[in-house]
Amino acid sequence: MAGRCAATAQPPRSRRNAILDGQLSDRRHPADSPHGRWALPTFLLDTTPNTLISELQEKIQHDVAAHDAAVEVLLAELLGGRTLRVFIDHPNGVTLELCEQVSAALAPWRERYGLEVSSPGRERPLTRPADFRRFLGHRARVRTHSTVSETFQHPGTQRRGSRPQARGNSFTGELLSATDSEVTLAVADGVVAIPYADIRRSNLLEA
Repeated sequence: MAGRCAATAQPPRSRRNAILDGQLSDRRHPADSPHGRWALPTFLLDTTPNTLISELQEKIQHDVAAHDAAVEVLLAELLGGRTLRVFIDHPNGVTLELCEQVSAALAPWRERYGLEVSSPGRERPLTRPADFRRFLGHRARVRTHSTVSETFQHPGTQRRGSRPQARGNSFTGELLSATDSEVTLAVADGVVAIPYADIRRSNLLEA
């Protein structure tokens, strides 16, 4: 949906004061934390080449699905180790009531972190090949872990070049295609194909 609704919650004050100590303790003894290794304040990327979904996001999706299997967790990330931000979507749209229900379903996480649950708004996160395929023809921004210097072709050519180019690590353009291993964008001066394994973050850019 184009607009954005959000529900926020803060951990109890007594818990809030102990967050940093708890994180340090979890790093030393992750098995003793409420969510085991899931509670570590890091954005862990899956090692499979066809997904940008973090282990944290998978855990949040599991917890949310227990409440409502139709809710899709688009992105889950920890900000500064203190705030858990979750973007969600639903076939019937995202309302404030749904955000509040998801927030309630994530009550154990609210004991540790401030929680923000919201609809994706205009800059919807893209984390799965299916996400890219769904929005072919739309504009998106893709940011990579490192400089992309390959799989670039000029407009009207059929052959991809492999010469090194300082292409940078942020690309904005129209989504042309998405396979199980890479996404292709039409950028200002050509076409670039980016493997999912190289993508750090990606989102739609809707007017």
